[in-house]
Amino acid sequence: MRLRLQNLQRFHKQLIMLLVDIFTLVLALWLAFVLRLGDAFPLDYIISSWWIFLALPLITIFLFIKLGLYRAVLQYIGVKIILTTFQATTIACLIVGFFMMFFREPNLPRSIFPIFWFIINIFVITTRFLFKAYLYSWDSFISIRKKTLIYGAGDAGVQLVESLKKSSIYLPIAFIDDDTAKQGTIINHLEVFPFSKINTLIKNEDVKVLLFAVPSVNIKDRTQILKKLTKYPIEVKLLPSIDNLSNGVVSIDNIKHVEVGDILGRNVVSPKRELLKRNISQKNILITGAGGSIGSELSRQIMKLNPNKVILMDNCEYNLYNIHFELSSLEYNCEIIPSLCTVTNYHQLKQIIKKNNIHTIYHAAAYKHVPMVEMNIVSGTYNNVIGTYNVARVADEEKVENMVLVSTDKAVRPTNVMGASKRMSELILQSYSDKSKCCFSMVRFGNVLDSAGSVVPLFRNQIKTGGPVTVTHRNITRYFMSIPEAVELVLQSGAMAKGGDVFVLDMGEPIKIIDLAYKMIHLSGLKPIDNENPDGDIRIEFTGLRPGEKLYEELLIGSDVVQSEHSRIMQAKENKLSYKDVIYCVNIIKSAREKQDEVVVKELLLKYIDGYTSDED
Repeated sequence: MRLRLQNLQRFHKQLIMLLVDIFTLVLALWLAFVLRLGDAFPLDYIISSWWIFLALPLITIFLFIKLGLYRAVLQYIGVKIILTTFQATTIACLIVGFFMMFFREPNLPRSIFPIFWFIINIFVITTRFLFKAYLYSWDSFISIRKKTLIYGAGDAGVQLVESLKKSSIYLPIAFIDDDTAKQGTIINHLEVFPFSKINTLIKNEDVKVLLFAVPSVNIKDRTQILKKLTKYPIEVKLLPSIDNLSNGVVSIDNIKHVEVGDILGRNVVSPKRELLKRNISQKNILITGAGGSIGSELSRQIMKLNPNKVILMDNCEYNLYNIHFELSSLEYNCEIIPSLCTVTNYHQLKQIIKKNNIHTIYHAAAYKHVPMVEMNIVSGTYNNVIGTYNVARVADEEKVENMVLVSTDKAVRPTNVMGASKRMSELILQSYSDKSKCCFSMVRFGNVLDSAGSVVPLFRNQIKTGGPVTVTHRNITRYFMSIPEAVELVLQSGAMAKGGDVFVLDMGEPIKIIDLAYKMIHLSGLKPIDNENPDGDIRIEFTGLRPGEKLYEELLIGSDVVQSEHSRIMQAKENKLSYKDVIYCVNIIKSAREKQDEVVVKELLLKYIDGYTSDED
């Protein structure tokens, strides 16, 4: 019945309210006579004053329509509905009272009108709020709305509570605030509690959500608070910083999920604008792997740095279409050319670079998923090594000014084919730097948050589907960095290169993956199943290290490292291969690919990549 009424057309809802008002007007007038005269059926008075039962409802209904009472959307009625009702009933009583005095009605008690005024206001206002509660707010009575804490009892928190009153999702029950002066007070009908009471409120009040409403707090303090909140099984959402709020106005639309980057606590250093633009402004740029996680963010940031022409190259039609469509729709003053090409196609690659007079190449195309490459050794190595060789060779032949290789921390003492192939790619650029006028460099960093196939979106999907969350090893750790920050540092590294440079990004402290899993489960408002919580919500499974997977990742092969002109970028001094050795390796890989000989490829990598070991050894 409730759903049927909710789905009625607006006109039909207005008609129902009109009929209800007519009935309550007549009922209120009859009750006014009953209360005044003390008789349940004062028929003599009513019959002699029949005209008032006709005039008063008609005039009141006319005023209700005129003052917009029926235009108000029932779901969002508030205090204004009370004022409108008071206004309409007062004017109606004055008009009818004037006519009664003008025609001198001796048998009609004057006190009927104030009694009627009081009754009808109660009836009209009550019926509307009861209809609203039944149709739209009943969820709060049957516990469908999530009980919610508001962190921050300042202006933003108060504005948010006002906005939540119209929400069918959140039911605010209390404030949390660190200001001792506010603790224990009542703000907007909600009590303010200290942080220490969060666990009690979660257990006793069955709180499901915490909305972080302190947009003015700095990033460091916000990160510390969010880290503390990850200990509790409560879904945490937050408002953006005050700078990102439209006109400083807070509403439910501003709420966003807490991302992993919000709790990692990395202090992002502002990029140096002159470094960002050095190899890009007014130049022709080629981005290989432009549709991937890193490549697409490279494309976005490069477009903002005033290039002359950007070639987006990818061998995946769907990814290439997406990034080309996204950038083209933003109407940059730059020519954007999508090129469906694989880096292993030397001739097409040469044609693209020559035709477009490329000045700078960002080489992000690679097969990067460790288990997948481990199961496809020849294909993975051929794509990563020969692809990089082709790009470097053409860059040298066509006298491209700069080429930057996006590398990985897995290239350091690799235990898998993917890491070994990326280290071979680095060696190719290092060998070319000794003989070429092109400035070759490579940038090595760890995992980026939310990149395709990374652990964060995997955990997010596993939690969403009820688990289990799969962790390969209890002690496994990884470095993490956001995609935009990693790309900014890649662009700046390339601008500092002199030739053959290996840049290593400061990734901060490594993070235990098991801790990351616990935090993501808690921030989703759930409890992990463990010894302390046998009745939890999400089970964590340890699946064992995958083939070629390390417990700990490294960023440096040796200890010879110097600080660059950027505080977050270091420069590594590492051993090289001669150009002759590189050509030999390339030819062996090409030959092995024709024969699909995995053994030859593996032996080659073991021989030429320092520190490479595999499980089979």
